[in-house]
Amino acid sequence: MARDEERLARSEEEAIVGGLPDVPGILAAIRLTPGLGIHLRGLADELLVTDFPGATLSRAEREMLATAVSAANDCFYCMDSHGAFASALLERGGATELVPLIDGIKLGSSEGFDDKMRALLHVARTVRREPRDLTAADVAAALAGGASDADVQLAVLIAAAFSMYNRMVDGFRAKTPPSAEAYRARAAEIAEHGYSDQRVRSVPG
Repeated sequence: MARDEERLARSEEEAIVGGLPDVPGILAAIRLTPGLGIHLRGLADELLVTDFPGATLSRAEREMLATAVSAANDCFYCMDSHGAFASALLERGGATELVPLIDGIKLGSSEGFDDKMRALLHVARTVRREPRDLTAADVAAALAGGASDADVQLAVLIAAAFSMYNRMVDGFRAKTPPSAEAYRARAAEIAEHGYSDQRVRSVPG
């Protein structure tokens, strides 16, 4: 089934876990309890927004790693939302020429990226699939490409965290919008404010 057809099919699925808030994707988990929301949003901020000591990855690059992991896990909500967030950040930073590469990331490609990002995408996808398949040679390749130790740490952490987020979304069969365009308004807010700020109010429809 083509990606667009699969996205549409998922948008028509009913949740299989009762008692969920009437919101799409990871928001269904975030809004189950106030404490869970604080921690899930806070983890996203720590990995994707907040300065990480020693890291050279931009916010957009971190979002691309989250997109790659979510795509490899076949989680459309997280793949499309974080792809939109990465695009919004690239546009804000004037790097619009990189926006088309995000569609490639969704298909499992690393084409068009520099050696550092290609190696970190490989690290994240490997940890997502089978963490013990990650080798010292994979890490060495990332370092040789210009990544710092902290960049590799972030790639591993993002792969682990987003595998968790992906499984929450798809384990619930939480709502998934029928179009990747549904995330545009929320993407602008996330790019501006991060994940925990109360000014982030848009919900994908």
